[in-house]
Amino acid sequence: MGFFYESNKMSEKQTLTYGQAAVGIKFNPSAISDVDEMKQKFADLIDNMDALRAESSSNEQKRLCSIAITEIQTAQMWAVKARTWQD
Repeated sequence: MGFFYESNKMSEKQTLTYGQAAVGIKFNPSAISDVDEMKQKFADLIDNMDALRAESSSNEQKRLCSIAITEIQTAQMWAVKARTWQD
């Protein structure tokens, strides 16, 4: 299953990975390039956990992957908040 969005940089539709959709890769109202780069790194981690979860036959390992995905999303949100923070 792919996720689609209209890119602001291109007129064609791009398919998002699960990780990119999970971190909201297309949402960066501050237009800070560091935010895009950070989000992609977190998306890659999520994609790795999602692949492990999909190939596993262990319910416990699947559960652990799901928890890891949730925690990666949490860390990503805090990292973006830290990067965009202004006093």
